[in-house]
Amino acid sequence: MAPNDTKWRGIILAGGAGSRLAPATAIMSKQLLPVYDKPMIYYPLSTLMLAGIREILIISTPQHLPLFQNLLGNGEDWGLSFSYAVQDKPAGLAQALIIGENFLGGQNCTLILGDNIFHGSGLIDAMQAAQNNSTGATIFAYRVADPRAYGVVEFDEKQKALWIEEKPAQPRSNYAVTGLYFYDQTASDRARGLTPSSRGELEITDLNRTYMNDEQLHVRLMGRGTAWLDTGTHDDLLEAANYVRMLERRQGLRIACPEEIALSMKYISTEKFSALVNHMPASSYSNYLRSIL
Repeated sequence: MAPNDTKWRGIILAGGAGSRLAPATAIMSKQLLPVYDKPMIYYPLSTLMLAGIREILIISTPQHLPLFQNLLGNGEDWGLSFSYAVQDKPAGLAQALIIGENFLGGQNCTLILGDNIFHGSGLIDAMQAAQNNSTGATIFAYRVADPRAYGVVEFDEKQKALWIEEKPAQPRSNYAVTGLYFYDQTASDRARGLTPSSRGELEITDLNRTYMNDEQLHVRLMGRGTAWLDTGTHDDLLEAANYVRMLERRQGLRIACPEEIALSMKYISTEKFSALVNHMPASSYSNYLRSIL
């Protein structure tokens, strides 16, 4: 059963210049680039939907936000409610919680980065377990061969965080912190209290450290059956597309289809789903959705 969606709201941070993907991002948001057969933002959006979250804020740049609004609308077609907000300039991931403070309205929230893709059989259970923590924060850790390029967390046998640092020269563990965060209602206030880093940004690692110092930072492990894909470079983007292509072709099932998830989660009726599909142009994507009917 999905968690009570009145207690959790979601934020997708889809800002940034996407400079590492230039020139593909010269006039296009990185999070609107295709990952195989669908826009990148469909993947983090689907993750929130699978967590039972139906009220979602999309944050992007002034020039790109209208593109997201044109693509996604108000969310009604998928049984969701979308809000939109501008991040004028990249000032750190934690700034999303300040921008979204009014939207959150004192509710717990899930923050997900718009260029992160999560997939795996244990993902839903892990997110539901995170939502069972009424206080504090939960981060997701993923084992990597070389953690020096990531935020890194060390934790004890009870999965309480002991140490966390951004891109450490000498990591104390091989567990990278992914772009999926569950926060209680104190997150916005904590973000406001942060001191900007040397690069002038409110760092998400510093926010997580405030929870750790209060012994309220929980760690959930993403095991071998779960994939975490970042899409920050051209090679990363190609690898993510190949991963999605391989699974979809082998299984005959699509990954991160909001229409299908909305139907399976009972966010929309079969009649609503049918009407959506019938208005889609002919494509392999719409043909797949028609096959569900």
